[in-house]
Amino acid sequence: MDLSEEFWDNRYKTNDIGWDLGEVSPPLKAYFDQLSNKNLTILIPGGGNSYEAEYLHQQGFTNVYVADLSKTALTNIKQRVPSFPTSHLIHQNFFDLTLKFDLIIEQTFVSAIDPSLRTKYVSKAAELLHKNGKLVGLLFDAPLNADKPPFGGNKAEYQAYFEPYFNILKMQPAYNSHPNRPGKELFINLQKKK
Repeated sequence: MDLSEEFWDNRYKTNDIGWDLGEVSPPLKAYFDQLSNKNLTILIPGGGNSYEAEYLHQQGFTNVYVADLSKTALTNIKQRVPSFPTSHLIHQNFFDLTLKFDLIIEQTFVSAIDPSLRTKYVSKAAELLHKNGKLVGLLFDAPLNADKPPFGGNKAEYQAYFEPYFNILKMQPAYNSHPNRPGKELFINLQKKK
């Protein structure tokens, strides 16, 4: 399966981005609104147009980073939010990142990568987090596609991936999903194990 830089960039160039809500996801907005430390280093991997990064930036968070294979997606953010630091828009494969973060936000990235990479994703996320760092966000809790993104999953499968590396503080159906996704999302709040 070709999920290359070219594949993703073409999806953004042709606006073939059905997963894109066009706004910050309600469960993530609610989570962000209760964060008080504006200096947290935050990564949004596979962030795409990243309305989450835009929202955090507007709320005064100063260390928000978006990593994506698509140059077009990163350009879209910069055009929409000119004050977003260009150096925080990382055109790189998530698995090649080396920076450390306090918080990683999961928003459709797990569903975008080949399911065979999920174990590698979890170990890489843990590696990129500082001690006591968190992985927070949304996972699709539905079968979805088998041959192309978005790939679905379920709670039992996700627990098996995350439990070796993270303490699961919360993994439950999102009660405040976007109207496009009712009953299809799990909200996760995971803390890196020591």
